[in-house]
Amino acid sequence: MTETFGDWVGRTEEAEDCVTLRQAWQLAATLEVPGRFAAGDPLPPLWHWIGWTPETPMSGLDRDGHPARGGFLPPVPLERRMWAGGRLEFLAPLHVGETMLRRSTILNVAEKTGSTGRMVFVTVGHEVHGAEGLAIREEQDIVYVAMPETYVPPPPVAAEAPDWQEPVAIDTVRLFRFSAVTFNAHRIHFDLPYATEVERYPGLVVHGPLQAMLLMQAALARKDTLPQSYRFRGVRPAFLHDRLHLQGASNRLSTVTAEGWVCMQAEIGWPA
Repeated sequence: MTETFGDWVGRTEEAEDCVTLRQAWQLAATLEVPGRFAAGDPLPPLWHWIGWTPETPMSGLDRDGHPARGGFLPPVPLERRMWAGGRLEFLAPLHVGETMLRRSTILNVAEKTGSTGRMVFVTVGHEVHGAEGLAIREEQDIVYVAMPETYVPPPPVAAEAPDWQEPVAIDTVRLFRFSAVTFNAHRIHFDLPYATEVERYPGLVVHGPLQAMLLMQAALARKDTLPQSYRFRGVRPAFLHDRLHLQGASNRLSTVTAEGWVCMQAEIGWPA
């Protein structure tokens, strides 16, 4: 299959956007970040993700709520698609309301076989420039898998003993708000019949980027400086009924279920 999409490797696109003051207020309310942003304030790490939200009209959406396959990303013919993880370097600050230029490149398309069968990983590189030059260098891993007949959870990974731990409230309102502020129409996050009957999940799925942002926020609350790097990877899906908590051990972060299973792993790099 990878040979079919070899022509996509190296493809690039550029787009400008900004995180508006209204968007910053809405995301802060969703994440329960204290204080109130003003125009020109520094943009917290990862908040550039609410830029470049989809502009696809309703007629251009697939039944999962994502834009129909094709265009910049290769049209992989596997029904499920997820943001599996990523790596970021923070090089310069961004600010609320400033124009950001993102240059994106398809870095790799690779086929693998896992417990769920055939998988295709697409790695996309982004360089985000702001008023002070190159601000963020990022790679995103997008995975495509076939729709299963039944949900089979991946093998559980037990959480390590944490230095700190805190509960996090996840409910349908928070899932809706995060979908809204990111303009993410993937129905697994808000449409229970679709999530359970079509994609065969046991419940509504907690967004991977939401978990990554909550972990980043918890780490920043315990440090008086900004990170230089951040890596995150989905280990198993997190569901609305999982009663998640956030925890950290040194520079390693995790979202963890009440049973002690890791859902997302992250690693944060601080200045020396």
